[in-house]
Amino acid sequence: MWQRAVLDAVSLGGDVVRAAGGMIVRRRADGGAEVAVVHRPLRVDWSFPKGKCELGETLEECAVREVFEETGFRCRLGEVVGRTEYIDRKERPKVVVYWVMHQESGSFTPGVEVDEVRWVGIAEAADLLTYERDRELLPALEAAVHATMAGEPTARSA
Repeated sequence: MWQRAVLDAVSLGGDVVRAAGGMIVRRRADGGAEVAVVHRPLRVDWSFPKGKCELGETLEECAVREVFEETGFRCRLGEVVGRTEYIDRKERPKVVVYWVMHQESGSFTPGVEVDEVRWVGIAEAADLLTYERDRELLPALEAAVHATMAGEPTARSA
């Protein structure tokens, strides 16, 4: 249903890159929320885990796969947070749809594409994220967290 709305909302010619990602959230021991932000050393940036859809893949499938590939976390989808639209490095229009996600299993191992996952408070994420388009999603994430964090366990102490 959200996928249809996204596709209807933008003029998706053959050149539009479809992508999806996740804003993985967890509850801190103090009851607040934190979100996972990834560092991509080849791009020298901090962002949310995301990536391009493979042929025949839904946005939801893409989001779950990309989050796993970049973080090692198996996550379940929550509600849609929003989308970003921009021109990619190859001068193509790109649309990225993001979901709130909750980690169910897995662990991070640094790699070539992502070398660090940092858990930060949602307000702190604004200072860490490289791109304004990612920061613009934070108010929607904050609102979604209130609805989706009910019943979530608190983060374990490291």
